Amino acid sequence: MEEQFTNSQRAEVLVQALPHIRHYNGSIVVVKYGGNAMVNETLKQQVMEDMVLLSLIGVKVILVHGGGPEITDVMKRMGKESVFVNGLRVTDRETVDIVQMVLAGKVNKSLVNLLSVKGGRAIGISGMDGQLIQAEMKDERLGYVGTVTKVNVQPILDLLEKGYIPVVSTLGCDMAGNIYNINGDTAAAALAGALGARRLILMTDIDGILRNREDPSSVIPVMTVEEARHLQEQGIISGGMIPKVECCIDAIEKGVKKVIILDGRVPHAILMELLTVTGAGTMIQPGPGAE
Repeated sequence: MEEQFTNSQRAEVLVQALPHIRHYNGSIVVVKYGGNAMVNETLKQQVMEDMVLLSLIGVKVILVHGGGPEITDVMKRMGKESVFVNGLRVTDRETVDIVQMVLAGKVNKSLVNLLSVKGGRAIGISGMDGQLIQAEMKDERLGYVGTVTKVNVQPILDLLEKGYIPVVSTLGCDMAGNIYNINGDTAAAALAGALGARRLILMTDIDGILRNREDPSSVIPVMTVEEARHLQEQGIISGGMIPKVECCIDAIEKGVKKVIILDGRVPHAILMELLTVTGAGTMIQPGPGAE
């Protein structure tokens, strides 16, 4: 049976959110969108609703997306095998063309369209537009996989000033015209750092950083950069979580106030994180009592 709320209860929810709305009004929040929330249709709808609502209450939200499963699917249909080294897709010239087609074309424009359907004003760009993300080759063995060398934030600032939600696909370029496939977390961290964002949210398919990997209830809600490094040394943060946490630390060192590794499987997790006392993941901050 559907739960019913009275108008009074709805009003109380809005009042409870007021301090959080005031806190984030006019602030820049970068959301790295991926994982199950990107392929589950219900969760996708909810993420877009969260982004539009935040934009309408004055939060300057930026959606940064990848599209690994879609790239793999298109490559398979074109008869090309996906090869990964340490979690990174080996990207030759043919593959980078496919990556560009899927990310900057199909995925990016689909998200822009969905945000518009939800009542938002969105414009999709790639890291190549306005030389937003400048990059160089990370490792010759990986081909055109890039590491970020410079971020030109002006195109993003121009869109935010006009009230748009920028939707950014994670491609980079260099001055010679080469195009690079950039890891989504890396691109989002670089962009958030260059913008001095108040928050960077990395959506994942896990509860957060766990003190005990076998116990989902052992989520660490808040930690400092120093504590994160200590947990890496202890082996508590390990495997695929290491590069994600490194991106978090890198973003904070570049000027981001706080970074959240968010459980994107939770309905409306972004709103829960920003507009309620209880979040949905692990927050990493520079030090104790950070803003």
